[in-house]
Amino acid sequence: MAYDEAMVGRIRQSLANEDGITERKMFGGIAFMKDGNMVCGPVGASLMVRVGPAAYDGALTLPHAGPLAFTGRPMKGMVQIAAAGLDGESLREWVDRGLAFARTLPPK
Repeated sequence: MAYDEAMVGRIRQSLANEDGITERKMFGGIAFMKDGNMVCGPVGASLMVRVGPAAYDGALTLPHAGPLAFTGRPMKGMVQIAAAGLDGESLREWVDRGLAFARTLPPK
């Protein structure tokens, strides 16, 4: 799956000062991991973010957010943010949400 290289650069910038960040080919694209746990990744021009089950319903109420449903069924704890919702600091805010959840998980 093609993804936005400019967005990848912005994600890298957002995570530059965080220890334990790696990139992994996943879902036909690239995923950013914190100590082996997924944080986020581009999906075409949109962004998938792992917010976790507790923050899932609240995240879905935010502008441009929807369920991540690769297989036609929503993946609980994962949201997809439309490109229109990733301008300016919005992308960093979504990356920070994913990072906050990943920090709660034990390293893999």
